[in-house]
Amino acid sequence: MDTREFGSTGYDVTEIGLGTWNVGPSWGDASDEECREAIRTALDDGVNLIDTAEVYGDGRAERLINDVLEERDPDRRIYVPTKAAPDADGGHSEEGLRSSVQGSLDRLGVDSLDLVQLHCPETAAFYEPETFDVLEDLRDEGMIEHAGVSVEKVEEATKAIEYDVVETVQIIFNPFRQRPAERFFERAKNEDVGVIVRVPLASGLLADVFEAPEDFGEGDHRRTAAEEGVDAGVGRKGGETFAGVPFEAGLQAVEELRPFVPEGATMAQFTLRWILDHDAVSTVIPGSTTPAHVSENDDAADLDPLSHQTHGAVRDIYEEHVAEHVHHRW
Repeated sequence: MDTREFGSTGYDVTEIGLGTWNVGPSWGDASDEECREAIRTALDDGVNLIDTAEVYGDGRAERLINDVLEERDPDRRIYVPTKAAPDADGGHSEEGLRSSVQGSLDRLGVDSLDLVQLHCPETAAFYEPETFDVLEDLRDEGMIEHAGVSVEKVEEATKAIEYDVVETVQIIFNPFRQRPAERFFERAKNEDVGVIVRVPLASGLLADVFEAPEDFGEGDHRRTAAEEGVDAGVGRKGGETFAGVPFEAGLQAVEELRPFVPEGATMAQFTLRWILDHDAVSTVIPGSTTPAHVSENDDAADLDPLSHQTHGAVRDIYEEHVAEHVHHRW
């Protein structure tokens, strides 16, 4: 799999990585061994970046990643970005950040973390320089190698990269969430900021495998959002479930996207290829605990870039069915 420069970190990361949010309970049940096998599959496919967070399964994802990496050749460089959860007030205190970093060090079994990202704090946190001073201290002390942010809004991404310590931004971007390409990517590229794309498949909508709320299991946050409205989903104002798009509007948009999927490719692969066609993107992190889905996602990196006409059609479908729900919110 091809790699791309990861901003100013000095890392070269695979175009497709693996996200591990799915190990948490809000996605349904998956055994530890199923989760490990998904991670093994990604690594076997050549993936060299596994993204995680302390809150994914209350530390479970980090522990399982450690399990798998202990089986592997220690000379093969695998990058494991993780995320520090905000405090109860939505910000990041020094005590909270230090506790988060130490917990991740312990669970991942390493002496220094490759990359620590602030995990979607409230917007106000990006206007508190003291938080970013702590990240600098953690880096200078050797507890972390690099620092970044995971954000809900383009405004937060733009503000975050004003701080020199921030070398990467993780943001939602896909055919249903196009504002980052319009308002952030050019600046990120010019300032040598690495971009991780999260929620690339809009919680599975852009995998084109769901037709009704009943397709989701009990306890799955997507079923709640499909039945009760997107605001009932997870993330700020439900902005992470289905990328913030109402379920029915998303289904209609997917139907209109189908004719543009290349022959022999899946909707999920088409979506990931569309994302990778934006050269400001360093890596995209679809998540799955099903090895076959992991391999399918990884194969998307081998697809040819999409045509200008296809990109234009995707934009038209976005503007007709999706933009009113998400464009100015995020």
